[in-house]
Amino acid sequence: MKANIISKFSNFFVNYFTLTGQLVSQEEAEHNIREGVSFRGTNILILIIAIFIASLGLNTNSTAVIIGAMLISPLMGPIIGLGLGVGIHDFDLIKRCVRNLLMAAGFSVITATLYFLISPVNEQHSELLARTSPTIYDVLIGFFGGGAGIIALGSTNKGNVIPGVAIATALMPPLCTAGYGLATWQLNYFFGATYLFIINSIYIAFATFIGVKLMKYHGVVSGGDVARARRVRRVVYTLAILTMLPSIYLTYTMLRQNNFNLRADEFIHAECHFPDTQVLNRQAYMENGKRYLSLTLIGRPLPKDSLKLALGEKLKYYGLEGTHLIIYQGGGDTDENNSNSVSDIYHLAQATISHQQSIIDSLRTVIAIENTNKISAADIAPEVRVLFPHVAEIGISTMVFSHPADTLRADTSNLALVHLTHRLSREETRRLSEYLSARLKLDDIHIVEVPASDTRH
Repeated sequence: MKANIISKFSNFFVNYFTLTGQLVSQEEAEHNIREGVSFRGTNILILIIAIFIASLGLNTNSTAVIIGAMLISPLMGPIIGLGLGVGIHDFDLIKRCVRNLLMAAGFSVITATLYFLISPVNEQHSELLARTSPTIYDVLIGFFGGGAGIIALGSTNKGNVIPGVAIATALMPPLCTAGYGLATWQLNYFFGATYLFIINSIYIAFATFIGVKLMKYHGVVSGGDVARARRVRRVVYTLAILTMLPSIYLTYTMLRQNNFNLRADEFIHAECHFPDTQVLNRQAYMENGKRYLSLTLIGRPLPKDSLKLALGEKLKYYGLEGTHLIIYQGGGDTDENNSNSVSDIYHLAQATISHQQSIIDSLRTVIAIENTNKISAADIAPEVRVLFPHVAEIGISTMVFSHPADTLRADTSNLALVHLTHRLSREETRRLSEYLSARLKLDDIHIVEVPASDTRH
């Protein structure tokens, strides 16, 4: 009974996964693959056109345009041919594929660089940024894409597999991004995108090599050197491992950042609730091996020390031990800029108070002068009559003179308006001016003679 069940399950899977009768001959598959290896004439022109289309798509952040460029591109040919050459020990095919792939990649990067040098739009978009940080997931995409490609090329029913592989493995956009990095001299873009292209190329070829071995393609007679074939396989395995290692580190870094972001969001949603104050923005990032969480608060300012102490104690409950907490309130960092902001506000307030105090003092002086003018003429009139008998009447006033040519300029003068019974001599006028200045405590006073009708009311 148990044997029957196992047999049924075995037959079920064999029936669904068997390739018997669905594979083309090795000669036919090789012919199809070898035809796509060459880069001459129409192939190289189509490649350049596809690079321009992909660059336009990256420049405008258009996913549809980028997909169209990947469907047009003939870059898959030499990569799959490389895997085939390693699998069947055809060293001439390997050399030809490597030479054509390097030439195609070189033409692609040069074309993209020229495009981005003359393009008026150099803004960084998400489609560009996505091509500069490859991870282990890109390794898996390249590997499974290459596996699908060799199965499709070796089977009678190819369907839409090859176009799908071209889209999934995304060979064109990394080359365009590398050209963008050279054109704008941002080498992080160049090296990141170049590394992504190398990952895709090597793992598509590696998956093709494994597929060729599983489909038991026989080696060519001219390449039957067993020792040489073993060396080539060793090189292939070594390149595959070395290419994967940086992506593993980048994946680890990405997962750490994602985990940090999730824990930071959980911490903020659970703990950062304040009356009359809200979290306007948050940023969780890692720099030089340290973790930072910055919060921007809006609303009523909160006490710096107590806020940091309260939130800092709760970080450990969310797996955020050692995270540096930075808090901004009103655009200032409470740790580094708060004291500077308070100092600036203090100095600004002091300057404002000093300015207002000077205005108040000036107004008080004017009021005091006006009050002096009102009472001083009557008070000193008897003294003036005795000291200067020719002065019949006297009035004291402060006048402001404006200049027609300069409306912002104004002069203030103290005037003594006098009605004389007899004209004063120059010496008497001088002595009257000195007397009034001393008596009224004014720096300077001018004597102006007026008719009697101007001083009587």
